[in-house]
Amino acid sequence: MRVIDSTLRDGSHAKAHQFTADQVATIAGGLDAAGVGTVEVSHGDGLGGSSLQYGRSLEPQAKLLAAARAAMPNAKLAVLLLPGIGTIADLEEAAEYGASVARIATHVTEADICAQHVGWARAHGMEAIGFLMMAHMADPPKLAEQARMMADYGAGCVYVVDSAGAMTPDDVRRRVSALRDALPDRVEVGIHAHNNLGVAIGNSLAAIDEGAGCVDGCACGLGAGAGNTQTEVLVAALDKLGIQTGIDVLGVMDVAEDLVKPIMDRPQTIDRAALVLGYAGVYSSFLLHAQRAAQRFGVPVRDILLECGRLRTVGGQEDIIVDIAATLARQRAASGAP
Repeated sequence: MRVIDSTLRDGSHAKAHQFTADQVATIAGGLDAAGVGTVEVSHGDGLGGSSLQYGRSLEPQAKLLAAARAAMPNAKLAVLLLPGIGTIADLEEAAEYGASVARIATHVTEADICAQHVGWARAHGMEAIGFLMMAHMADPPKLAEQARMMADYGAGCVYVVDSAGAMTPDDVRRRVSALRDALPDRVEVGIHAHNNLGVAIGNSLAAIDEGAGCVDGCACGLGAGAGNTQTEVLVAALDKLGIQTGIDVLGVMDVAEDLVKPIMDRPQTIDRAALVLGYAGVYSSFLLHAQRAAQRFGVPVRDILLECGRLRTVGGQEDIIVDIAATLARQRAASGAP
């Protein structure tokens, strides 16, 4: 079973994209030493994500990539790219700094926009992985259709990505099964789970039961919203099930406890706002944006997130959060609410 650790990418959301190169080097080195075979490093919104829209990174992506590559004598360095945020030039830079795995992410119904990026990665010797985000917003047949497109473009693995942490184990089973049936045997199926409903580990294990061969985790669960499948818990559970990962169970526990936990800005808990993300099906990375807007306009963060869910917002629409908060504030003022 291939476990890809995304602490240094998805965890960037929880850190407001303020990872330092030293932190990246320390954690990447620890994961490598524990036997994690692939480590993802990027801005939370992927290569090119450092911006006013998504949040400025503390340090340039090149510096973070270089720090990770230098610290990992064994593990593959992976990056995430969302077409429209990142560009081919960003992929070129990542490859120059030693990235060998390109995870190309699109909204679940927009796989057609990734052909160029998957093709470039394959043509330049990188492993290409397709990422179908907000997978709960498409039924299994539609998801399978989009996965086949990514496979046709050259992706060697296609992920069911529960960006909102909105799926239950049964939801995951049906989608992973649909992909496994639709894709050729040479193409793996992956699962990337968020814990907003408290079932990230259960969803990951359900996906594996249905034939997923790749699964994501983050040490300490560090990631957007309530966080992700905890790498150390996942590895321990798989070991007890007799599923080999090649990862040192105790070593990855030490990485989580000794290296990641001390730099966390807050514990990854399922508080009210994080739970609403999963309940309403809202993109997990919206959480910090909604919290800031709630404070600015004096409205409950839950109301902002519920409206995001009602509008079926998707990744890339972070700017609408401010509009929603401003509208709610005007409505509250007009009604005389405190």
